[in-house]
Amino acid sequence: MSTATVVPLSEYLAASYRPDCEYLDGELLERNVGEWDHSRLQMLLSRYLSNREKQWGILVVPEQRVQVKATRYRVPDIAVLAGAAPRGPILEEPPFLCIEILSHDRMQEMQERIDDYLSFGVRCVWLIHPRTRRAFVYTSQQVMEVKDGILRTEGPDICVPLAELE
Repeated sequence: MSTATVVPLSEYLAASYRPDCEYLDGELLERNVGEWDHSRLQMLLSRYLSNREKQWGILVVPEQRVQVKATRYRVPDIAVLAGAAPRGPILEEPPFLCIEILSHDRMQEMQERIDDYLSFGVRCVWLIHPRTRRAFVYTSQQVMEVKDGILRTEGPDICVPLAELE
């Protein structure tokens, strides 16, 4: 479960947290850090994507701060950028894809996080349950459960067979 602490934005931006925290309108929120299944899937998925960075024209970063609004900073499990590296230490432009791996997250909190990404302009969000490998793809137009076991995006074309992440 997330816990919140009130801090000024300047303090959040100057601080380093382990693990990193999200900042939502003045509240510092601890993230649910992964247990084995979460951490393992995050590493496997990061490696799978990063091994294809040149082929797909992407950049892959785990646990990178993303400024989704003036006073809201999210930290997706994995962010995928299409194009150039960011100019600063925090992503201020929407990543192409944000990936969230469930831990002990409440669905209401996860949905709020996904809504923040999509409202910010992230084109695609993947939500994956690490134990069952059940996955959902969120875009501004739809939510779709992945039935064939393959996560996909277009422009850039990314294809990740979940079965290869074992």
